[in-house]
Amino acid sequence: MSDAQSFGIDIGGSGMKAAPVDTKSGRLLEERFKILTPQPATPEAMAYVVRQLVGHFDYQGPVGVAFPGVVRRGVVHTAANVDKSWIDTDADALFTAAAGCDVHVINDADAAGLAEIRFGAGRDVPGTVLLLTFGTGIGSGLFIDGHLVPNTEFGHLELDGADAEDAAAASARDREDLSWKEWAPRAERYLRHVVMLLSPSLIIVGGGASRKADKWLPLIDVDCDIVPAAMENEAGIIGAALVGIRDAPLT
Repeated sequence: MSDAQSFGIDIGGSGMKAAPVDTKSGRLLEERFKILTPQPATPEAMAYVVRQLVGHFDYQGPVGVAFPGVVRRGVVHTAANVDKSWIDTDADALFTAAAGCDVHVINDADAAGLAEIRFGAGRDVPGTVLLLTFGTGIGSGLFIDGHLVPNTEFGHLELDGADAEDAAAASARDREDLSWKEWAPRAERYLRHVVMLLSPSLIIVGGGASRKADKWLPLIDVDCDIVPAAMENEAGIIGAALVGIRDAPLT
């Protein structure tokens, strides 16, 4: 196996997807494979899926996992969109045992941000760059001159008396059957708040809503450049793979 090869797993609220990755180019080496996230999304159930994903590719080597929660030194500290039994679980140890490979875990939006900074829309952009993933929740990855500030979780900022993601996540649009035009003002309200707090040079929007960026980004008016993620739905896998070979910060 090449030193540039790693394996990335991206855990989402609805699906867990994986592929081997060339970490020099940021390309998937095979078509990604997806398994539905188990319900309830307990550590044991998700560890079994990790084993299946690695086994599907008959892979042996370093593995990185993008996880939807705060992760510090491989231990999960929040679990907003998975089972609460994840809190205080050593995900590195659990997934390593399940996969039979050396596994390192990082926050999912941080992983996506790493891919965008290394290979995508944030490449060579100086100053403060913020990646926001609009999906089941709102994930965030904050970078200062290319360096990650881990576990920011800006989707849980309080806005109008509630978590911002309650109203502005892509899942809220689906849940309330809103059109893109009806949902866009919610996204703009949230983005204006984030720009006020951080004054970023660039915001990159990823997650499920980024695939339809043409439907809502033109409706957004904030004092900051905003672009859709270049790596699209592969960013989490690619960023996780970088963490797998320790070619990115472990938190």
